Amino acid sequence: MKIFVYEPATRLPLLSNLYEYLLVAHPDEKVYHQVMEEKNLFFDLFKEKVAIKTKPHITVSKFLAKETMEETIIRWMQRIISTQNKFSVSLNNYSGFPPHTVYLRVQDHQPFKQLATSLKVVDQYVRGNDCPPMKLITHPHLSIARKLPATIYEKAIVEYAPKSFYASFEVKQLILLKRKHEFDTCKQISIFGLGE
Repeated sequence: MKIFVYEPATRLPLLSNLYEYLLVAHPDEKVYHQVMEEKNLFFDLFKEKVAIKTKPHITVSKFLAKETMEETIIRWMQRIISTQNKFSVSLNNYSGFPPHTVYLRVQDHQPFKQLATSLKVVDQYVRGNDCPPMKLITHPHLSIARKLPATIYEKAIVEYAPKSFYASFEVKQLILLKRKHEFDTCKQISIFGLGE
């Protein structure tokens, strides 16, 4: 089983009987290496380990659920995601979420928003089982570094705002990850292929 370290898109309070699940898209190998170079450069400049500890990904959704719900969630996601077509993602230049995150911009948000809309039925299932609502993507992006101290963010955004970056890749599958709490290592539990 592959083990990854991921950063949460937003903080959710983790309850003892709930697991955190993240549905993510990974870049292809070429773009993965390009982004890791940028993350390493960020670390060299600002000495913030979060840049190199987290692997390149775009979060589609995250949610808390009971482990007993997992089989049903996977089955529903399999059905939903298999009806969605694979799509291209273009990463174009840098931006930030003040006061804590520097990221690469996703040019076309539409395929991610379409995925989020189609996952609302899973959100209803999660809510119906006394779990908090799913966090569905509203602003797809690929983080270079997040949870930065405000002083580092201010320096970093001045450095990165004028820089250019461009890469594109095709999303052919989404990966469902699971962890017990925010500081736990994510484990891959399922891969969902997108349609042609």
